[in-house]
Amino acid sequence: MPSQTAPSISVDGLTKRFGDVVAVDDLSFTVEQGHVTGFLGRNGAGKTTTLRMLLGLVQPSEGSATIGGVPYVQLPHPTLTVGAVLDSTGFHPGRRARDHLRVLCAAAGLPAERADTVLEEVGLSQVGGRRVKGFSLGMRQRLGLAAALLGRPEVLVLDEPANGLDPEGVRWLRLFLRSYADQGNTVLVSSHLLAEVAQTVDDVVIIADGRLIIQSSLADLADQAQPGVSVRSPEATVLRDALVAAGTGAELRSPDTVVALETTSEAVGLIAAGAGVTVFEMTARHFDLEELFLALTADPKEAR
Repeated sequence: MPSQTAPSISVDGLTKRFGDVVAVDDLSFTVEQGHVTGFLGRNGAGKTTTLRMLLGLVQPSEGSATIGGVPYVQLPHPTLTVGAVLDSTGFHPGRRARDHLRVLCAAAGLPAERADTVLEEVGLSQVGGRRVKGFSLGMRQRLGLAAALLGRPEVLVLDEPANGLDPEGVRWLRLFLRSYADQGNTVLVSSHLLAEVAQTVDDVVIIADGRLIIQSSLADLADQAQPGVSVRSPEATVLRDALVAAGTGAELRSPDTVVALETTSEAVGLIAAGAGVTVFEMTARHFDLEELFLALTADPKEAR
């Protein structure tokens, strides 16, 4: 059983420069105990560099990253505190999966029996005797997670753990991480699968160009989102003007799409009928993490 004092993660003023390139720029955020936190950003945003600094694999130029207030390199028993998966390639291809885990157990001073336990936890017990070179990417992801779980750590740090998983595997991972956090553990996970993240995490940390854009609970973001109705019409501009004239906020999103804010499909339908506007489609809008992410991380140079 995990302890009741599972350490949280704290990143404070973290900066990393590679020559003239600033990969991470004065980044600060926290990851709470008992929470799954999604670490989100476009490719090149600095996510992996941040995680590598957190795990002591890269030296920060400035700032700090700690686990329970302690840098990773100063943890007395890191395997018992933090489990991490940063890639799915750290395996000897000719070694059998169970033997790979037993080698890690020996190096960490853990009982060899833990290898079979974690293989069962990640759904690989039936293939523990197979050589890793025959594993699919999804199976390698599971094996990496098994290695991270060997010390029963109180913190998991995972970089794109769903890469290569089939839909069933993605669902299994979601349920596993949710259960792991519900036991009082701390999970920090980066992912590009934003729809899946929205079903899994409690909080999000979104970065762009190495800088923090927002840290928030998913619930707070959903509460702040404006509900409304997306309408596709060949007369979108006319409909937008009719909605505004009726006191309803509306935005033209494309030549044939208008979004009416803080209203209902019924109300929009009545206004459209009154204006004689043809409507092809109406869709109620709810909080969309992917849409929010794209809006927050948009490159100004891409704006039209």
